[in-house]
Amino acid sequence: LDTNIIIDGRLADICKTGFIEGPIYVPQFVLEEVQYVADSSDSMRRARGRRGLDVLNAMREMTTPQIVGGTTVLVPVVHVLNDISLAVQKISAVDSKLVALAKEKNGSIITNDFNLNKVAELQGVQVLNLNELAQALKPVVLPGEEMQITIVKEGKEPTQGVGYLEDGTMVVVGDGAEFIGETCRVTISSVYQTVAGKMIFAEMRDRPVKQQTMKTTGDDLFDNGNSREKNDDFRHRPGGGMRRKGRA
Repeated sequence: LDTNIIIDGRLADICKTGFIEGPIYVPQFVLEEVQYVADSSDSMRRARGRRGLDVLNAMREMTTPQIVGGTTVLVPVVHVLNDISLAVQKISAVDSKLVALAKEKNGSIITNDFNLNKVAELQGVQVLNLNELAQALKPVVLPGEEMQITIVKEGKEPTQGVGYLEDGTMVVVGDGAEFIGETCRVTISSVYQTVAGKMIFAEMRDRPVKQQTMKTTGDDLFDNGNSREKNDDFRHRPGGGMRRKGRA
């Protein structure tokens, strides 16, 4: 493991799924770097470093079944690696030291660091990049497909609304700005892959889903005889009654 993937925080949950096979090693020099970040004078770096230590502590409590001498025993998933050759210890840069250690141990590197990823690949070291894994696991959506999305804010354009899929993918909805806070049916118009990830553009297909349960004009204003005063889409007229925002 490298420092970035430890303080990232996602690895512990991935280990629980059992997708990563074999023992996981934290080199002593990586552990020392995490501790250094946790002691930083910068509050943000200090918080990330301490989160990394919490992740390691959680992972060190995890076990996996292993057959030893014909008997199944539980062994720790994560180990601190102190057995580091003198040749590796002489390397000053942590990333270079990590790549050299992986080559020496015939192991792989788990990281989310783009530069370390490329350096390791150039030297023939296998890399699992969690950011690339997250992108690969996102569901495929195609133009013309329909979905439900909750509009949470305005987009860059005045009429656009923005929502997010469960995996965090941004969905920009045309003419969706007036439906902030509503769950709407939309049709995918285009999908763009950017350096930061995938971005989806969609158009409104129908009225907000929760509004479709309103059966009549009376139901639109009253529920069992009670006025819908808590609905943000309505406000009182000065002389009584109610009107929709933005309408005369």
